[in-house]
Amino acid sequence: MNSNVELLASYWTISGGALPHTDREYSPFDFKDRVEAVARAGFKGFGLWHADLDHILERRTLREMKQIFDDNGIKHIELEFLTDWFLDGERKKQSDLRKKSLLAAAEALGAHHVKVGDFFREKYSMPQLIDSFAALCADGARHGTKISFELMPFSMLTTLKDSLTMVEGAGAANGGISFDLWHIVKLGIPYEEVARVPLQYIVSVELNDGTFQAPWDLHEDTVNHRRFCGEGEFNVRGFIAQLLKAGYNGPWGIEVLSEKLRKMPLEEVTARAFNTTIAQFSRAVTEEA
Repeated sequence: MNSNVELLASYWTISGGALPHTDREYSPFDFKDRVEAVARAGFKGFGLWHADLDHILERRTLREMKQIFDDNGIKHIELEFLTDWFLDGERKKQSDLRKKSLLAAAEALGAHHVKVGDFFREKYSMPQLIDSFAALCADGARHGTKISFELMPFSMLTTLKDSLTMVEGAGAANGGISFDLWHIVKLGIPYEEVARVPLQYIVSVELNDGTFQAPWDLHEDTVNHRRFCGEGEFNVRGFIAQLLKAGYNGPWGIEVLSEKLRKMPLEEVTARAFNTTIAQFSRAVTEEA
C-alpha cells in the first residue's frame, strides 16, 4: 500500500441522520465528536456541507472549528455545495450569498477545495459556463482555495469532454473537476479516460461502491443505496490503480450515502468507512481497470 495515501471522510458518509435535498441536511452528530471520531479512525480529511456549516456556526466560530481540526491532525477540508453559480436573477443572488459563506469558511479553515455543480440539468451555453467558472475560480483564489466542479448525471454537464471544455476554457490554476466513482460508473465513463485528464484538473477523488443495476430510479439509488468500498460490484481497486498510475496524490474521499448508514453509531461508521476504503489500496497498484 502507498504510505502517502490520505483519506477524507466526506460529509454524507459521517453525517448520521442528515437527509439530502431536504430542510434537514445538517448532521445530528456534534461537530467536535465527528472530527475526533474520524481522526481516531485514521482519516486526515473532513467534509462539510453548507447547511451543516451554517448549523455549526450557530454555536462555534470558524476559529474554534479550525482549532478542533488542528488538534486532531485534520489536514484536508472539503466544503460543499454551491449551485446556481452560472445562472442569473434571484437564484444567482442566493447562490452568491452561499458562495460568500463557503469561501469565508474555506479561507478560515484552509480548505483544500469547494465543490460546485448542479442538480437540475439546467440549460446553459458553454461560453456562459466558462465565464462563470472563471469568475468563481477568481473568487476562490482570493480566498486561497480551489474550485472543483463535480461531474454527475444530474448536472448541466454530464460528459467528461464538456467538463474539460469548461475548466480548460476558464484557464484558472485553481479550477478543476471532482471525480466521484459512483458518478463515473453511472455515467459509463471508462476509468482510463479519467486517468488521462491532465493532473492539474483533478482536484479531488471520491470512492464508494454499489450495483450496476437497481430496481429504483437513479436518484433513489444515489442518495440511499451506496455501499462501502469492496461491498458492491464496482472495480474500486481498478479505479484507484488508474488514478495512482496517472500520478494523483491528493486526498481520497469516501462518500457513501445510505439509509443504513444513517442509523449507525458514529464510531462504527467512521471505522468501517476507513477500514473498507484503505483496504482497496493494498493491491490497487497491481489491478487493471
